[in-house]
Amino acid sequence: MIRVGIAGIGFMGMIHYLAYQKVKGVKVVALCETLRERLEGDWRAIKGNFGPAGTMMDLSGMAKYDKLEDMLADDKVDVVDICLPPAAHAPVAIKAFKAGKNVFSEKPIALTAADATKMVKAAETAGKQLLIGQVLPFFPEYAWAYRAATSGKYGRLLGGHFKRIISDPQWLKDFYDPAKVGGPMLDLHVHDAHYIRLLFGMPRSVATSGRMRGEVAEYFVSQFTFHDPRLVVSAQSGVIHQQGRGFSAGFEIHLEKATLLYDFSVIDGKPELSVPLTVLRADGKVERPTMTSSDPVDSFVAELAEAAKSFKSGRPSALLDGQLARDAVVLCHKQTESIKKRKPVSV
Repeated sequence: MIRVGIAGIGFMGMIHYLAYQKVKGVKVVALCETLRERLEGDWRAIKGNFGPAGTMMDLSGMAKYDKLEDMLADDKVDVVDICLPPAAHAPVAIKAFKAGKNVFSEKPIALTAADATKMVKAAETAGKQLLIGQVLPFFPEYAWAYRAATSGKYGRLLGGHFKRIISDPQWLKDFYDPAKVGGPMLDLHVHDAHYIRLLFGMPRSVATSGRMRGEVAEYFVSQFTFHDPRLVVSAQSGVIHQQGRGFSAGFEIHLEKATLLYDFSVIDGKPELSVPLTVLRADGKVERPTMTSSDPVDSFVAELAEAAKSFKSGRPSALLDGQLARDAVVLCHKQTESIKKRKPVSV
């Protein structure tokens, strides 16, 4: 049995807690949170942009801490699950490794590549695993596309376009703070940066044009260049001030023998699947694979089940690897650099 202590009971902490209830061989044994009412089970104030609303929770029999150091000293905790703001990921993870714990952390791994590197090295020094919750490869359409693209069924990868756009999150006061959240680049686009890195490897350079908001990129379009000149990969992401469309995401992935399409939005508060996952085959046939679930929480169940498998086997997941998550942060910063310099930059 893998025993987990969750650090931070906000929206993602709640989602992780609910998802763990469906993962075999894992038990949440401890919670760390500074808000006393949440430690006592009153999660009614927790709200997010998907999944269930917060409610009253029965947390009886669970260890509850308002100080991280106390939870790290708990011998019953094997894994620390970090659901704190991004700026806290690196210092908390490093403390957890020094306490002899494995770490699962929400994305992004950190706000800077330097902090991400420190986390990776701290895990290596401690002989522990660092897994990062880059959940996108576990969403049904992206999971299916990843398997199809890497299986060779439709031939070699040729490239693709990825998008992820939101309305202005006016309720998040620190969203555009580079020292706390990192803006759309590190909070939003990091999902696609990670997926691009996973599918195609690390780009050689990137050319990005976009609008800045203070020190962070607000809206941008990127073209990635790889050592293989046949790969043509681009991405579009950020905030557009159109509050009627809260979210939009999708992809067009090109392979030798097929193109994979997907497009989803939330318009006027309602989900709209413009293009369900569709395979346009080179022979003219069209396939529409059946997806297993439309509940986004199920994707976190799959992600945490993968993490549990890694911790049990001692072999880090290729999908949740800390170095891969670090590379995604590097790509995000290189895209911002390209916007500022108004020219392509080497990665």
